[in-house]
Amino acid sequence: MISILTIVAASAVTVLQVDAEASRRSVLSRGDTARLAHVFRRARSGGKVVIGVIGGSITQGALASAEDKRWGNLVAQWWRETFPKAAVEFVNAGIGATGSDIGAHRVKAHLLGRRPDFVVAEYALNDPANEQAAETLEGIVRQVLSRPNHPAMMLLFTMNNAGGNAQEFHAKVGRHYGLPMVSFRDAMWPEVQAGRVKWGDIEADMVHPNDRGHAICARLITDLLKGVLAHTPSDGSLPRIARLPKPLISDVFERTAMLGPENLTPKRIEGFGSGERSWAFGPVWEADRPGSVLELPVEGTTVGIIYYRVMGPMGMAEVTVDGGPPVKLDGWFDQTWGGYDACQFVARGLKPGKHVLTIRLLEEKSPRSEGHKFRVVRVLCAGLRR
Repeated sequence: MISILTIVAASAVTVLQVDAEASRRSVLSRGDTARLAHVFRRARSGGKVVIGVIGGSITQGALASAEDKRWGNLVAQWWRETFPKAAVEFVNAGIGATGSDIGAHRVKAHLLGRRPDFVVAEYALNDPANEQAAETLEGIVRQVLSRPNHPAMMLLFTMNNAGGNAQEFHAKVGRHYGLPMVSFRDAMWPEVQAGRVKWGDIEADMVHPNDRGHAICARLITDLLKGVLAHTPSDGSLPRIARLPKPLISDVFERTAMLGPENLTPKRIEGFGSGERSWAFGPVWEADRPGSVLELPVEGTTVGIIYYRVMGPMGMAEVTVDGGPPVKLDGWFDQTWGGYDACQFVARGLKPGKHVLTIRLLEEKSPRSEGHKFRVVRVLCAGLRR
């Protein structure tokens, strides 16, 4: 049997080939391709086409050796080469260690403001395999598909070194909305299990693809695009774009806001001040004295926060909405690879309208932490009124 992955070293150049069987196996669904047909027509006519990708560190490009080796950049390059008359722009909205929970609150600011025509979302690795992950992904999908320029959208499913991801739950959303979907996991995991491909051939660590892995992800996407393009009429006749269907799980995360010190005024602030700016999200609130309090006005039926976690002098905070059940958050992180912006929903099923979010720094902390610092990066509101 011919291996799915052929790697030939020649003159220090790595040549990668993905066979037709691998590409076929990767396609979970071709979906409804009407939106793609409309984007292809615009590209053929020489118009402006914006290619956007959103996801976690794999989308951001972690462990690719250069920017042009990232899977998103390679997909954008395919559009440029396939449609040389088009003005192709590329937007990479990937942020490491984030899932579709944060993505649903930032997609408008970080991606949709650039009016993308084609979007690929990659959250199957960072998201947990459960219905909440499907619900937050659905929020992203509904926000993208409801844009007035009718962008096309695809889902890409990557994996960890155990072959795990949230594909089962994300694919339910993809099928409901007729999205094309390709799975790097379904293409490559059988080959890894059979020993025909070594994990290190395609991955740089436990979760991040190396240059070959990025190239495979891009190839699986562009193979599907090529197939759709081959069956897209060039005479100007185009299929009708279907209406956005009713939600599969909910539309709570279709109506979201992401708030911070620049656009949210506290009702009460004691001990909290400006902290080290988040590279991904901007200014933050920070405190290091137990008893510090931050009260913030919020809206919607779901409220959450993004807070910073790192192996450092970090403390714990108790978070409530309208004095309801408290949620305890720990800023101390037991891994050495660095810090990250964590997301936690602290209240769901609230009545629509205004509420008060209270964050109180505790005396309690991890026994391994040498301090009480707590950093509030962003406040998340979902289920806003239309």
